[in-house]
Amino acid sequence: MMDSDDEPVAARLPPGRFYMTPQGEAALRAEFEARKAERHRVVEIVSWAAGNGDRSENADYKEGKRRLREIDRRLRYLGQRLDQADVVDPATQPQRDRVFFGATVTYLTEQDEQRTVTIVGVDEADLAMGKISIGSPMALAMLKARVGDEVTVRTPTGPSSVEITAICYPAPP
Repeated sequence: MMDSDDEPVAARLPPGRFYMTPQGEAALRAEFEARKAERHRVVEIVSWAAGNGDRSENADYKEGKRRLREIDRRLRYLGQRLDQADVVDPATQPQRDRVFFGATVTYLTEQDEQRTVTIVGVDEADLAMGKISIGSPMALAMLKARVGDEVTVRTPTGPSSVEITAICYPAPP
């Protein structure tokens, strides 16, 4: 399939799918539980502050209510993410010769720089740790590629080619 520039269109993610590794799910669940515990403590502070009288000039009360709104917003977000998550264990990937979710990919840039990235869920991405989002231009360009394939990545500065030199998955359980 070609786009208006007659270049191949990068692989697209299926709509409504939200991929996450088991480690990513565990991290979100841990944060969810920590926020619930924090919410309980903040509710106690707000309750204490409300008992101190005039709420219009009560900084503890106002700050507590503001903090509760932040916690509730984050809890709703985390709950939705966990409900919508499609947890995929990369160790169970049967086609280990191609790039899919959870793969650790080593590639060469046009400047002959070797880089290694792991394709993870959106909430798990951390470029400093070499983890890129499944929805990133780099990951989308690499999907389904094999060792030796050269793929074109669309970047803000224009198309860039990279060559896949290695694909690795975690060992099966």
